[in-house]
Amino acid sequence: MEKSCTIQDAFERFYPVYEKTHELPAHHRKAAFHIMNCKTGAFGVNISVCEDCGCISIHNNSCRSRCCPIIESFQIFENQLVCLFDAQKENVLDAPYYHVVFTVPEELNPIIYSNQKLLYDALYHAASSTLDELAKDSKYLGADIGYICILHTWGSAMNYHPHIHTIVLGGGLDKDSKWKDTGGKFFLPYGVIAKVFRGKYLCELKSLWNDSRLEFHGTAEKYQNHYCFKELLDECYKKDWVAYCKETFNGAQSVINYLGKYTHRIAISNHRIKSMTEATVTYAVKDYKNKGQWKEKTVPGEEFIRRFLMHVPPKRFVRIRHYGLLSCRNKSKKMTHCRNLLGCKKYISALKNRSATEMIKLLYNIDVCRCSSCGGKMVPHLPDKHTPSVLAHMRC
Repeated sequence: MEKSCTIQDAFERFYPVYEKTHELPAHHRKAAFHIMNCKTGAFGVNISVCEDCGCISIHNNSCRSRCCPIIESFQIFENQLVCLFDAQKENVLDAPYYHVVFTVPEELNPIIYSNQKLLYDALYHAASSTLDELAKDSKYLGADIGYICILHTWGSAMNYHPHIHTIVLGGGLDKDSKWKDTGGKFFLPYGVIAKVFRGKYLCELKSLWNDSRLEFHGTAEKYQNHYCFKELLDECYKKDWVAYCKETFNGAQSVINYLGKYTHRIAISNHRIKSMTEATVTYAVKDYKNKGQWKEKTVPGEEFIRRFLMHVPPKRFVRIRHYGLLSCRNKSKKMTHCRNLLGCKKYISALKNRSATEMIKLLYNIDVCRCSSCGGKMVPHLPDKHTPSVLAHMRC
């Protein structure tokens, strides 16, 4: 049994066999290639040499894939998150926010997985339409609101569990462009949210089926039959769907911290991998039936690969989307108006238009252009015919 192993180790051991026995889409193969080759030199290297003492610094490049867990432990990833935080501060209001989660019945999972791009988009459509419609209703708030939607597809055990997290601004602009809120209480009843969301999502699902735009693979194949599909819809209409409010966010910084965690979060991180054998992988999972206690789960190596790849998003899929007052088209006009009404100051970026070396120096007081041995100036070294032997020696 091997301990202190990583997701990269698991892919190197089990992915080659898994690839031979499964038909994989291109984005799954690409994600696996990135994970197995990240920080190995396959994506190039950066070599710097001190002009004074000749000290050589060699850094293997990361894959920069949003599905790779390896780069989380490197400073470049931290820099990317800090830059993201800095940029996002310009896009949110410093006001209270609510965290609402939209879920779908597990009976829909096979169809959603067979049509990820279409039915993930449908989740965003249904969630945003539900929030807009109810918030504009004078019975609840009677205002245009702003919110951010983030897709998650996993549970703690890496099971398939597609759902939408929404960060909802705690107020909005009424028809007279005046700020309106409910004084700290969430303005929409969860039961109503769930029913409206259910109707909108199933309506779009039915429309896609009628237009013959859906595909059916694996356990979803039976739903090609009209009667089976109708039974599925009827069953889902009868179920009580779940929409619930988690913790609230007190101001912009809390929202930014949350977005930072979820922008680059993947189904599982390296710290949760406990051990690996020739045939299995053991990882930590939260047992929500037992007060969220952590326990260990062991699965066959190929099953671990399958579970991980289930959560690789479709190519160019945008997971974080801004709506209403927080959308890009409203940043310059309505956001400014809201800031004036709420007395919020506009955030001025300290990192915008700075180079990577300037940002590292500003954030961490580290000058990467200075030699760690003598303090001399580090300059880029262009690879030549002798470089491969140097790299081989440095990797040993």
